[in-house]
Amino acid sequence: MDLGRVTDSVPRPVTDEDRDAAVLVPVVVREGEPGLLFTKRADHLGEHPGQMSFPGGGREPGDATLWETALREAREEIGLRPEEVEGVGRLDDIRTVTNYAVTPFVAKIPDRRYDPDEREVAEIAVLPVSALLDADNYETEHRDHPNYGEIVIHFFHVDGYTVWGATGRIVVQLLELTTDWRAPERIDRFVDTDPDLDD
Repeated sequence: MDLGRVTDSVPRPVTDEDRDAAVLVPVVVREGEPGLLFTKRADHLGEHPGQMSFPGGGREPGDATLWETALREAREEIGLRPEEVEGVGRLDDIRTVTNYAVTPFVAKIPDRRYDPDEREVAEIAVLPVSALLDADNYETEHRDHPNYGEIVIHFFHVDGYTVWGATGRIVVQLLELTTDWRAPERIDRFVDTDPDLDD
């Protein structure tokens, strides 16, 4: 996993959405192997309950930058201290169905126990990059989205967790940028309507 490619990349911004948000894409080296830290959102949350995500949220008035938003949210959600974070770079902004422009920041963080804020986070999971790269753990779905037309949803099934939606799109870009992996062109399922809009 060559994180230098993130540092050297030029991210594409989204500037026409109503609200700004940021997420931290935390890279953890565990037993000599890189992994990504995800949070499982609490089931009672109004937006995307129970789904896997990266620490993050909407920009608040006190946040001078979106980087500060990502750091603040990571501190609140998993107890990550800003001084522990080594920023690597940004990925492309993405749009969500909730009218957010989300800026993902890739960062290295220590491999230690993190404390989930139970009001927002049900669980913390570190998934190995090697498992995310495994073709047996990946599938796609074609959907007709009322706002964006025909879209492809990416699913990563690892260790009993499923990463998909907006978070799945971030993972796809990170893996394609930092490894030789490319999302297969095949479509595993076609869905005429979108019963659970996520991105």
